[in-house]
Amino acid sequence: MDVILLERIARLGQMGDTVSVKDGFARNFLFPQGKALRANEANKKKFENERAQLEARNLERKSEAQQVADKLDGKTFVVIRSAGETGQLYGSVSTRDIADIITAEGFTIIRTQVELNHPIKTIGLHNVAVNLHPEVQVNVTINIARSAEEAERQAAGEDLTSIEAIYGIEEQPLSEEIFDEEGAEHEAEKKAEEKTEETKAE
Repeated sequence: MDVILLERIARLGQMGDTVSVKDGFARNFLFPQGKALRANEANKKKFENERAQLEARNLERKSEAQQVADKLDGKTFVVIRSAGETGQLYGSVSTRDIADIITAEGFTIIRTQVELNHPIKTIGLHNVAVNLHPEVQVNVTINIARSAEEAERQAAGEDLTSIEAIYGIEEQPLSEEIFDEEGAEHEAEKKAEEKTEETKAE
């Protein structure tokens, strides 16, 4: 189905563009959200008559989104979840969860604005994009941990899913004494071999 876009839509086109989309996408998303009109002569005339108004409204929304972006961009949000020793969550963190967490901090975000290819299933620091407007995107960090103390450790740069962190061990440098002992043993073996050769020669 051909439609006229009433605003910029990522990976689709700019305001005023006539693009071809799937019927279901148009009927279930674009039309109900007021983002597009069916492409026909009547709607093309309607769009041209309302273009200035639509551009002004878009500019106003973009300005509002930019104000929110200035406060939101780069912020970190802590999420406490139950997880196994390896960091695998018992469940997952979805776009709805992230939108609720950000909203709880005083920002108005809906789940469709959160760009997440698949739910998050491990603890750690996760970089997530939030679309505040078709032309305004910010990145936030979702710090998923099993406790507030773990969240602080992760924020400081510690990897809680590493072998050392899981088993509580520290990587020890190989002792020089081991090399010394191995060297002495090798030297003794060498001397013994030389002695054997001497005995054979006699």
